[in-house]
Amino acid sequence: MVRALLHPVWRSLPRRALVSGALLGLLIAGAPWLLSVSRDSWPGLNILRAAALAFGLGLAFLLDDPARHTTAAVPTRRPVRVGVRVAFAVPFAALWWTVVLLLVPEDVRPPVGAVTLEAAAVAALALAGAGLAVRFTESAEPGIGVSAGLLGGGLGAALLLPDRWALVVSVHDPRWGGAHERWAGVLVVAVVVGAAAWAEPLRRRRAMPGRGAARRSVGGA
Repeated sequence: MVRALLHPVWRSLPRRALVSGALLGLLIAGAPWLLSVSRDSWPGLNILRAAALAFGLGLAFLLDDPARHTTAAVPTRRPVRVGVRVAFAVPFAALWWTVVLLLVPEDVRPPVGAVTLEAAAVAALALAGAGLAVRFTESAEPGIGVSAGLLGGGLGAALLLPDRWALVVSVHDPRWGGAHERWAGVLVVAVVVGAAAWAEPLRRRRAMPGRGAARRSVGGA
């Protein structure tokens, strides 16, 4: 059944949004070095963070499906359909992130493991947000709202979090280690919430309390 899903899911992917986010991230990562911007670890780190956010904005559209209300009736459960979409996106994201890292010169590249953790958390937040939007709304294409929320959350994390909860810190900041423990927590929570959101929703026992009784009375008549 999964094999049968591959082609239709591939055709329904929001490729324009995904490619746009990836291209924007590549431009962000590559342009400063072409323009001979001052090279030190802080601009390099910020550039990678901005690239990761740009790609996350594209990922926020991954679950957009104009035919959502048609495919909801198919026998394949939602976790399988969503899993196939994510499986298409993961290798693309890994390849894209590798290219982005290589665009930043090695002498100014921040610790790869730490910044990759941040990028993974941003991607997981985008997918979790898309999953929640699909589960709790009737919108077939919630990507615009999810991407706006992700962008607002990113700006809020950079500007509004108190020092003890800071996520956006420089490499030489003494809070660097603690910040990445928090990033790991964000990643875990986003994965758990996303997995829960992708599950098939429970059916309502009764959409309208009076309708079942009315039908029974008519049938009895």
